[in-house]
Amino acid sequence: MHFITGGAFNGKRKWVKNHYTKDHCLWLSAYDSDMLSKQFYETIPAVVVLEGLEQWIYTEIDSALPPDIQRQSILNQINPWLKWEQADSHRKLVIIGTDISKGIVPIDKRKRLWRDITGWVYQDLVKQAERADVIWYGMEQTIKRERF
Repeated sequence: MHFITGGAFNGKRKWVKNHYTKDHCLWLSAYDSDMLSKQFYETIPAVVVLEGLEQWIYTEIDSALPPDIQRQSILNQINPWLKWEQADSHRKLVIIGTDISKGIVPIDKRKRLWRDITGWVYQDLVKQAERADVIWYGMEQTIKRERF
């Protein structure tokens, strides 16, 4: 799995398209109201891109539930995609999540919880990733590379 993060409007989508969409890929985006959970597709190409992870997390935030339960719920939705990738060495899962950790901490409890859970989920995913990059102003900085 390749995890990509960076600021809003810093070129993450363009960078991924330049590196992965030379071949056909399945692109699912929270910004287009696509679902995060793995759906049935007749054919899934070798590359799947999940874009807007922070938005999928936001839709799941429930201030009444413990944060660790919500964190695990998000990871449970990503796990089928990770298993899909691991089932064939030719498959690649690319996850794009905007960095929302910079700036002023929100006053609103729900938005603070969103920021916290998003950071924890990103940490969990980077631990599992073969590669992790930060894209700032269209330029990548590789922060993890195991094999690629």
